Amino acid sequence: MAHVLIATYGSRGDTMPLAGVGLRLQQAGHAVTITTNHELDGETAELGLDARGIPLDLGEPDGEPSLADALKLVKPAGIRQLSRGLLDAVADVSADVVLTTPFAEPAMHALAEARGIPIIGARLQPLSATREYPPSLLGAWSAGGTINRAVGRFAEGTVDRMYAGVVAELRRDLGLPKQSARALRRDRSRAQWPILCGWSPSVLPRPADWRPGIEVVGSWWSPTPRDWSFSPDLEAFLADGPPPVLVGLGSLMVPAQERDRLSTIVDEALAAAGVRGIVQSGGAGLRVPDRDGVLNIGTVPYEHVLPRVAAVAHSCGAGTTAAALRAGVPTVPLPSPGGDQPFWARRLHALGAGTAPIARTKVTVPTLAEAIRAAVGDSRYRTAASVLSSAIAREDGAAAVVRAVAGQ
Repeated sequence: MAHVLIATYGSRGDTMPLAGVGLRLQQAGHAVTITTNHELDGETAELGLDARGIPLDLGEPDGEPSLADALKLVKPAGIRQLSRGLLDAVADVSADVVLTTPFAEPAMHALAEARGIPIIGARLQPLSATREYPPSLLGAWSAGGTINRAVGRFAEGTVDRMYAGVVAELRRDLGLPKQSARALRRDRSRAQWPILCGWSPSVLPRPADWRPGIEVVGSWWSPTPRDWSFSPDLEAFLADGPPPVLVGLGSLMVPAQERDRLSTIVDEALAAAGVRGIVQSGGAGLRVPDRDGVLNIGTVPYEHVLPRVAAVAHSCGAGTTAAALRAGVPTVPLPSPGGDQPFWARRLHALGAGTAPIARTKVTVPTLAEAIRAAVGDSRYRTAASVLSSAIAREDGAAAVVRAVAGQ
């Protein structure tokens, strides 16, 4: 049996699906160490994993904290600091194989080469160049096969140029020979290093022009905390009337002014749509006034709550998108600009499982109320979501990771 190092960093949606994979690896007999941000290391350790919190000080966020932090992280200084933190946190880990998410790749490729151990990529969004679409982090547009693939190649080259200095420093510190980031990417691609993509092929199939070694294996699921149970208020609310609409923005953090604006819009839109609602505070701190037919809640395991709602309005991060489809629930997409949220929002609408996306920054009471009414009242949305739910139920993305580790 192997000691598997899962190197990840980011929000709950970036980390907890990999924690679920870690538990499956442990069940298969492997030892597992996983890195997290400091807000999640305790929760991850309580699951029974060896969790290593990564200290990362990107300075005070300005404006919208989560977006500001993400932008700082992808800059060379942020990746440099993260890479140092990762290497320090796992210096004593005698790993036999590394499973790495994109932010951790610069450090983990160097570590794996220095130790002579195999490395497997783990991705929750499509990043590799393809004619099918541009890289998902660039939004929801598509300009045809030739341009899509060219943009993907250009994005890869841009990443290599941005992190060239970081990669050179990491290789120097680990005693590795000099080699450019571009050459390293070329060599890894030629060697067909394995990359496992943790989303359902029924939602987004594997592009035919991806190289061998990149596989779409099925979604990875966040585990339920061991001691979790329905609160009496939530259980009573779900049982006391027709299925409500759940509204939440996940880990997204926004300034106080935006929080208040969104909370007011959500409250008035639920009333205008004539539906009961559950409002999840999340990173944005959403909260509506207490009244009949509305309940404010905090973090809950989606697999227990989503099957009992009529629809879910969310920001379309990869994890929440997958969870809504797993439950067979229609989505009202409220993506934030930038990142992969517009990509998944557009995909949900194309599949018929979500209404037309409404940008979070442009949402109004009438547009949100109209979308909620459509998601709840038009059976075609739930039918499409149910078909995808049945397909997802037949998949086992974590098992594919276990097989990949066993094959190294």
